[in-house]
Amino acid sequence: MTTEMAANVAAFEQTVRATIALAETFGEDDWKRPTECPGWSVQDVVSHLVGVELLLLGDDPAPGHALPDDLPHVRNDFGRMLEAAVDARRSRTGPEVLAELRATLDRRLAALPAQDPEEPTVAPNGRTVPYAEFMVFRAFDCWTHEQDVRRAVGRPGNLGTPGAERARRILEPGLPMVVAKRAGAAPGQNVAFEIGGDLPFTSYVRVDEDGRGHAADEPGTPLTTLRMDWETFVRLAAGRCAPDEVTVAATGDTALADRIVAAMGMTP
Repeated sequence: MTTEMAANVAAFEQTVRATIALAETFGEDDWKRPTECPGWSVQDVVSHLVGVELLLLGDDPAPGHALPDDLPHVRNDFGRMLEAAVDARRSRTGPEVLAELRATLDRRLAALPAQDPEEPTVAPNGRTVPYAEFMVFRAFDCWTHEQDVRRAVGRPGNLGTPGAERARRILEPGLPMVVAKRAGAAPGQNVAFEIGGDLPFTSYVRVDEDGRGHAADEPGTPLTTLRMDWETFVRLAAGRCAPDEVTVAATGDTALADRIVAAMGMTP
């Protein structure tokens, strides 16, 4: 592996193993708790991790399974593809799904050293990227679901891990689109995001004369500044909560700030 590939695989492995270790402590009730991922219980989230990794190994994660049509949280073909592995495991117990995740992780980690880090691979955002960069998305997805599980069972933690840093790499570049396209900031307007907590960072967005948002090193004088902690940022950006469920401080144009917060969901 290249250094970059190895670091991304390590971030992926750390967050999946953390989820496994947490799940080993669960009672029956914990497996059935709803998460903030729409329509999914704790067990469903673990089933999803199994399903994606089986797909990447070239296996069918739900052979012969007919997915019901009446699943309101499934909104598109991509969602139906992911849901098949989840729904196929709803009749199993949590420990059975956990055992499958352990075995599937071992297979993936055994296969990844032979993976060409430069192989073009389609990422969840539709872009074709080298496989080493694709593993950033895998670490991000698995870490986001680790956090879904932790919030559901009331066991917070791991908000500043390598997986969290990969989540920032995926989510922060989407802010210019949120500000300009979704929230409708006008040309010449500048917005600052000040993120505190376990993974603090500051991100500036400037809207150009054509109405396009761009990341900026310095925003000049921000028209609007939004302040929130890292976990709040992730929950909003991953579509895990409504704006009125979290605390975001805003100064400047608060109407624009409200539009930005309402438009922050970036995951499929």
